[in-house]
Amino acid sequence: MVPTQVWSVYWSATGNTRQTAEVIGGALAQALGCPWKALDFTLPAARTGPLSFQPGDVVVFAMPTYAGKLPNKLLPYVQEQTAGNGALAVPVVTFGNRSFDNSLAELRAVLTQNGFHPVAAGAFVGRHAFTDDLAPGRPSQADQEEMRAFARQVADKVTQAQQIPPSPAVPGDSDAPYYVPKGVDGAPAKFLKAKPQTDPAKCTNCGACAQSCPMGAINPENVAETPGTCIKCQRCIRLCPTGAKYFDDPAFLSHVEMLRQSFTSRNENQTFL
Repeated sequence: MVPTQVWSVYWSATGNTRQTAEVIGGALAQALGCPWKALDFTLPAARTGPLSFQPGDVVVFAMPTYAGKLPNKLLPYVQEQTAGNGALAVPVVTFGNRSFDNSLAELRAVLTQNGFHPVAAGAFVGRHAFTDDLAPGRPSQADQEEMRAFARQVADKVTQAQQIPPSPAVPGDSDAPYYVPKGVDGAPAKFLKAKPQTDPAKCTNCGACAQSCPMGAINPENVAETPGTCIKCQRCIRLCPTGAKYFDDPAFLSHVEMLRQSFTSRNENQTFL
């Protein structure tokens, strides 16, 4: 097969998924000798219309793992507004060192249903959105080399195929329920309604958090207010230039502490061809 265009398509709140998708996509385009483009649908303005592809495209489609699956508030957009039209796909998920559980299986299933042909898949570790204590500094340079090596393997599989390559098996159950977060006491940690707080002594009301919120949840006129749906992605925490944003919900903090106590041992990337 002779692909004509490589795409890196991603939703990335804190940057790990963007970096992963772009490294893989760029290396894949180089190996295939064809153009590469990035398409970021993280912000609401980028999700106002469909994402449509065509035969000859190879789409590295990347999303983070939230509670063991794809982010539930973004899933309808991916399900309803993406069309492969026969394009090849490389479903990729990122995870914060705990586990990617069923997210890769779910992404592979959604892309297949929407007319893509998955030819390879991968799950890559990145610093956890909730805490720097899980997978600090990742994806590292070594991780990026793994991504590039994976991209070259994908290119070999595609170029050596006389017809559409078979889709690889991936672990997980696309129909499984979401992982239930636990606190340090082992009980379910219920923080669905938790929202970021704002330290008035640090906040300059610059509006960076409101402009960058993937859900458009923060009031741009008063950034201390979050009237919309917060998905705890931590983008506002990570991007605030003065460190004014934080979470103080006890259940959320208990879950973060449980992660620190239980999941700091290094996890590895996994690829499927």
